[in-house]
Amino acid sequence: MSDPAWWRQAVVYQVYPRSFADSNGDGVGDLGGVLSRVDYLASLCIDAVWLSPFYPSALNDGGYDVDDHREVDPLIGTLEVFDELVDALHERGIKVIVDLVPNHTSDRHAWFQEALGGGRGSAARDRYVFRDGRGENGDLPPTDWMALFGGPAWTRVEDGQWYLHLFTKHQPDLNWQREDVRSDFLRTLRFWGDRGVDGFRVDVAMGLAKDLRDPLPSWQQIVPGLAILKGLTFDDPFADGQHPLFDRDEVHDIYAEWREVFDGYDPPLFAVAEAWVKPHRRVRYASATGLGQAFNFDLLTAPWGAPAVRAIVQHNLELAARSGSSSTWVFSNHDVVRPASRLALPDGADPRLIPTPTPDTVALGLRRANAATLLSLALPGSAYLYQGEELGLPEVTDIPPGQWQDPMARLEDGVAITRDGCRVPLPWITQGPSFGFGEQTSHLPQPEWFGALSVQAQTAAPDSTLSLYRTALRLRRDLQCDESIEWIDLGEDVIAFRRANGWTSITNFSHDPIHLPEGSVLISTQPVTADRRIPGNATAWLRAGTTAA
Repeated sequence: MSDPAWWRQAVVYQVYPRSFADSNGDGVGDLGGVLSRVDYLASLCIDAVWLSPFYPSALNDGGYDVDDHREVDPLIGTLEVFDELVDALHERGIKVIVDLVPNHTSDRHAWFQEALGGGRGSAARDRYVFRDGRGENGDLPPTDWMALFGGPAWTRVEDGQWYLHLFTKHQPDLNWQREDVRSDFLRTLRFWGDRGVDGFRVDVAMGLAKDLRDPLPSWQQIVPGLAILKGLTFDDPFADGQHPLFDRDEVHDIYAEWREVFDGYDPPLFAVAEAWVKPHRRVRYASATGLGQAFNFDLLTAPWGAPAVRAIVQHNLELAARSGSSSTWVFSNHDVVRPASRLALPDGADPRLIPTPTPDTVALGLRRANAATLLSLALPGSAYLYQGEELGLPEVTDIPPGQWQDPMARLEDGVAITRDGCRVPLPWITQGPSFGFGEQTSHLPQPEWFGALSVQAQTAAPDSTLSLYRTALRLRRDLQCDESIEWIDLGEDVIAFRRANGWTSITNFSHDPIHLPEGSVLISTQPVTADRRIPGNATAWLRAGTTAA
């Protein structure tokens, strides 16, 4: 039997299928492409693959507008290919996590089409959140709420009613007070569990339970409580668990039902919550009676500096101990600017506004990104990596507006704000129409310089980012130990800690070199000098014992 606690200190690699590898030459990545690269995934020494949505979709939000939660988009593959991929990954000791999108469906979903035809007051319409409008003729939306992607959060249908969508108008929110909504998602969990899936990443996990009783609050009232979604903090007029739209206490009743399904498998299925909530509220999502683990996004919004990062690490280790779960460490995913670009910005800069890179900023960003990764891999808990991170890919900032796919994309002060820059298809070889991604141009344009960062180019270079990741991940597996750390004081600009079996991680956040303590250097993101100094913006792992010559 597989270890039921495999996820506690797992390295999970996120695959965005449409941009990973294209097996049939149509310019779009697919499950066959992932299947063709399972040996590459195994070479990274990862423990699990998380597959971003591969369901049928009009792609109004990168696949998170789901037409059918129990099917594969024909552009991406078939259920048979999915089964082959699960088997191939399992043969190599790699678990499979799929993205589950329970807050909403697409507007093409059979349920929503039934709701449109069902009319006012129908059971079909009650699966979603429909309301009459305000004003004499009902031509004003039920509230002044704004969608998180911009624009009104309500769209009117032909018979005059309005439906709620907290994201795009193509993503109507489900009504989770309905028993048939709940039971259908239990069926979805079993559908994928029976196909061999090991767990789920739960999209917008804090959003399922809503209180939409009249009188509904105004946008001005709910905005402070939504600030956490952007990593911000403001005074919230709602008590914990009482915001009308997010992180309500009763959402955990839903996950208690899910847990009964999870525990019916041997080993139990695993789930991790995408829950943009206050840190102390993550505990319930990560409990053994709930989903089991929750993303810790605090490092995504932290400034580059030892005091801030140390405080986040300490706090999240304490939260993990309270929940009985393990913490998660995340620097990158499909929604945020790649760390090799983000970490080069000066403190306080808007991470969405990435200027045209210069050689200096590229070098600094990559140094910091590698140092941050090595730090996170040394910590107890699960490390979540995003495809291309192991290549040190920076954000692609020059995608022409006519080729944008992100519904959030826009120009702000002449700078593109879009998530497309981290979703550009991977470069596998140094040359070719899509650098080995497929046989023709990829669905998002790749820059000319991608070839130099390709898997082919970096595999042949022992000092490449890919070589660093492979070595670090292999060492991490060999050095795995309990979930405790012992802090070591090496100065204000340094984070250093010792793990139980005698290995130490040291990260120098300053620009100046520091002297390393005794011990053999196992790995370092920058060369260590003969007098045992590590440069600034670098991390090294040491093993206790005789210092290496």
